[in-house]
Amino acid sequence: MKTYLQKRNAGSDSFFDAFNDFFKPMFYDEHLDSMKTDIKETDENYQLEIEMPGFAKNEIQISLENGYLTVSAEKHSKEPAEGSEKEQKNPERYIRKECSVSCQRSYYVGDDVEQENVKAKYENGMLCLTVPKVQPKKIAPHTIEIE
Repeated sequence: MKTYLQKRNAGSDSFFDAFNDFFKPMFYDEHLDSMKTDIKETDENYQLEIEMPGFAKNEIQISLENGYLTVSAEKHSKEPAEGSEKEQKNPERYIRKECSVSCQRSYYVGDDVEQENVKAKYENGMLCLTVPKVQPKKIAPHTIEIE
């Protein structure tokens, strides 16, 4: 996910940098580019707990392709149309309004994991994924006779 403000260049003291810093949120995190994830291992599976606050369940997509489990989310706010009833009730004018947010992260889970076996649950801003462990195939030892 791209942050809406770019990092300041060292030594750059222009008027525009001061203007942009004025609109920077009080609790701005420079590392919003990744979804924070806790991964727990049990005997049967891996459990991923991904922080995704502010998203609805229908705004999150999960896919499995070539051994990579990809979680992505996208949210768009709709602006009221000019002259609409909502705009007439609230005549405020915004200087800047964030209208869309998107993020994506991939996790390598292995080529042997099948999509039907991955379980997902979204509750209170946390996406919980359960990925089964694939048991390694045991290869029977072969003896080679010496001539």
